[in-house]
Amino acid sequence: MQRQVIAIAGVELEVFEVGEGPPILFLHNGGGFEPEHEFVGLLSARHRLIAPSHPGFGRSSLPDWIDTPDDISYVHLELMDRLGLAQVDIVGCSTGGWIAAELASKSPERVRRLVLVAPEGVKTGPTDRLDIPDIYAMPADELERISCHDPARMRIDPSQMTDEQLGVLMRNRETTALLVWEPYMHNPKLRHRLHRVIAPTLFLRGESDGLISAEYITAYARLLANARTATIAAAGHAPHVEQPEAFARAVLQFLEAV
Repeated sequence: MQRQVIAIAGVELEVFEVGEGPPILFLHNGGGFEPEHEFVGLLSARHRLIAPSHPGFGRSSLPDWIDTPDDISYVHLELMDRLGLAQVDIVGCSTGGWIAAELASKSPERVRRLVLVAPEGVKTGPTDRLDIPDIYAMPADELERISCHDPARMRIDPSQMTDEQLGVLMRNRETTALLVWEPYMHNPKLRHRLHRVIAPTLFLRGESDGLISAEYITAYARLLANARTATIAAAGHAPHVEQPEAFARAVLQFLEAV
């Protein structure tokens, strides 16, 4: 695993890279990118995996002009330019999926195939009702319960973390709130741009995900010209962490299909 910092538009962007083969740009969720997760090795066994920490996450800086996933999509487009990636497969999880959708709507020709894992980003239901539960208005144990298939196995123990790890954890949560709070979990403009996406797209959802419903994923997929959906059993909002083998299998089968 290699780590470098690339200066882009006033951002000191932390970028991880591992493996060889066709490139995958992996865009992490609100928890940030953790190189030790099992899915990383599974995806990079046959692919070059490139995983930036979004501005404000990990050890990437956060300039004051960035406050939406739409802003971050421009940073990652320039990262592709810097790395010489004319076209790439993109896998985006949760907020990373939202960023991936924004990116693909801007430069559709740059995306070969697209995997969106429990993404946010669009409003699909009535204006007087949230599509996604308000994660900032519920107790922590309730959020844990609806986010995970097996909350006990996914639980984070702060007492086992270093001060540096705790700092990154809090910073990731703070930046997530900045990006998704207003308007809540969506960009009103994105749904009107998604018809531009030409890449074959796979929407993945954990079967036990209480944040992103099957109805939401189905409605989201209908906004793209060439999209389908699939479900990963025994997984919640982060199937890449709870079920890494099933996740990697679904992603690689889709990306490597003839």
